[in-house]
Amino acid sequence: MNHQSARKNADQAAVLVYDNLRKLYGDFVALDGVSLQVNKGEVMCLIGPSGSGKSTLLRCTNALETIDGGCVLLDGQPLPSDERRMRKVRQRMGMVFQSFELFPHRSALDNVAMGPVTVLGMPQQQARQRARRLLDKVGLADKADSFPANLSGGQQQRVAIARALAMEPEVMLFDEPTSALDPETVGEVLGVMQQLAHEGMTMIVVTHEMGFARRVADWVVVFESGAIIEQGPPGQIFDHPTVERTRDFLGHLGWNG
Repeated sequence: MNHQSARKNADQAAVLVYDNLRKLYGDFVALDGVSLQVNKGEVMCLIGPSGSGKSTLLRCTNALETIDGGCVLLDGQPLPSDERRMRKVRQRMGMVFQSFELFPHRSALDNVAMGPVTVLGMPQQQARQRARRLLDKVGLADKADSFPANLSGGQQQRVAIARALAMEPEVMLFDEPTSALDPETVGEVLGVMQQLAHEGMTMIVVTHEMGFARRVADWVVVFESGAIIEQGPPGQIFDHPTVERTRDFLGHLGWNG
């Protein structure tokens, strides 16, 4: 069976295409000719050992890192090389990091409303209405006036997700969004992400949460040493991996299906 043709929205143009992407840090090859596509409404999980290039790929996606070879296409167009045009493109991609990066002196509501006001020029009242709606969406309607220091890690990360959604992005990029969280708050963040997936948001998720990847991903990509060693639907990757290194990696994590 050709798994590629069975992918979600495989009959439509891909939202993101990585074509032979290379990224170097001095002599270190962080990405070694990565070619990949992300379809509309698809949840793609990137898994693999730490340092294998997953987060670097995300950071190249919205030009937080420059690339040293190949290209990234968003809706068929290469990422622009000048910063002013790239800022416009970046607005179409929401990014959620390991660290929440909220403004500590602003309430949850103001953290979420700030982007639409400062970047999109949205009127303050309209932006605050949008922010309240999004805080409700992530289960934090009652925390609108709370400051980050008074929120748990899981709550702060949900505010960060709401902040990214406030820009109405086309694609959401998640860089190990639960790795800095206490175990008891991981589930609430993954629950919000699962809801976004159900709603059809295009998502690329770098994660060590294998249960989430198995349950929510449409497509799983396994990285090692800056290269893709295997990709496919979660049933194949987790239950019938074809590459020994994938089996080793999952085995080390105690994954047994």
